Amino acid sequence: MNRIEQPSTEAEGPLAGIRIVEYGVFHAGPGAGAILGDLGADVIKIEEAGGDPERYWTLLGGMDMALPNGESFMFEASNRNKRNISLDITTARGRAILHQMVQRADVFLTNLRPSTKTAMGIDYPTLSRVNPRLIHASVSGYGQQGPMRDIGAFDPLGQARSGMTFVTGNAEPTLMHLAILDQATAITLSHAILTALVMRERRGIGQEVHTSLYGTGLWLLYANLLSVSLLGKDPGVPWERQQNSPLRNSFRCRDGGWLMGVHHPEEKYWGPFCTATGQESLQADPRFTDGRARQRNCPALVAHFDAVFATRDRDAWMETFRRHGLMFSPAQRIDEVLTDPQALANGYVTDFDHPVLGRVRLPGYPVSFSAGRAGTRTKAAAIGEHTIEILAELGYETAEIAALQRAGVAQGPKDDPG
Repeated sequence: MNRIEQPSTEAEGPLAGIRIVEYGVFHAGPGAGAILGDLGADVIKIEEAGGDPERYWTLLGGMDMALPNGESFMFEASNRNKRNISLDITTARGRAILHQMVQRADVFLTNLRPSTKTAMGIDYPTLSRVNPRLIHASVSGYGQQGPMRDIGAFDPLGQARSGMTFVTGNAEPTLMHLAILDQATAITLSHAILTALVMRERRGIGQEVHTSLYGTGLWLLYANLLSVSLLGKDPGVPWERQQNSPLRNSFRCRDGGWLMGVHHPEEKYWGPFCTATGQESLQADPRFTDGRARQRNCPALVAHFDAVFATRDRDAWMETFRRHGLMFSPAQRIDEVLTDPQALANGYVTDFDHPVLGRVRLPGYPVSFSAGRAGTRTKAAAIGEHTIEILAELGYETAEIAALQRAGVAQGPKDDPG
């Protein structure tokens, strides 16, 4: 691992000095690069002249999701914090440039299929010969072994195979939108890369690390799988409010807002809950004296509290529960999250001055560092936006760069005359 001689400062990311070369498409792989870019790594994305197909994924569920520049909002999510070089690595000169980049890199990241990686010469055996200390990180749909090892996949397919589409208890498989498993896989891969970098620091070895949509889905469902394995019981049952204790339930308030409460152990909180809601008399009601009695009479109890919660607005209830030490949270919609004072106070959402879109609000990096800074630093780059800059760093002279552009090996930004 490249050492940083001075301790991190407020303006420096924890991974400053780490270089990542990425050749990937869509989100599960490139999303990991974006996360490591949040942490300060220098991430260089290689794109072919036509670009990552995610740039043009602008139709979702019948909705036009294009940004003013005509590209996909998801491309911004997957490719923030990266420099971009447009390079044809199928040519001899393009491959030579790739190898120069890999020689200087700490990590190579990709999510192409195994057969494609081998055909393009970006598999681990090939690139580890170029740089034996390289961490080669990759994502697949279903894992590196087994009959589906070379079959492509997208987020919904990983959700389907892992069991995620049935955790809501619906009779039909139901997707969780949007790109939930893609993002979880990106997080998993970033975790694996950081672990491999620590191993290299301590043991001096490079290695290949790999995860998949399927494997990440199973990891997310750890408790569900364990329940079925050990007890033979699937916890993915329908969420029916009338069958759940009011201490583990959601309620609609007078202003239409919803609250969710979860309290364990229930006996500890039943009394304070009744007091906070002004329903002390229920504690003496024989139908509700303990957890088993309340479960037997759940429909009546939930209906009673439905009427109680409908008498006050959500914020008023939240203040009451805060004073009584009860664990309730507003059940927020996404637009509410973007202005949530709690999210803003912790930097979980943050403002970013986008050079094209103006001032926008984005998810922040969800971990704080006392000796460093993490988060979005740059917008997703245009195809070839940093081609000239990166080639110059590799030692190419202006005339050589121009020759590479004329030959179609490397391309600069569209407005660059080459």
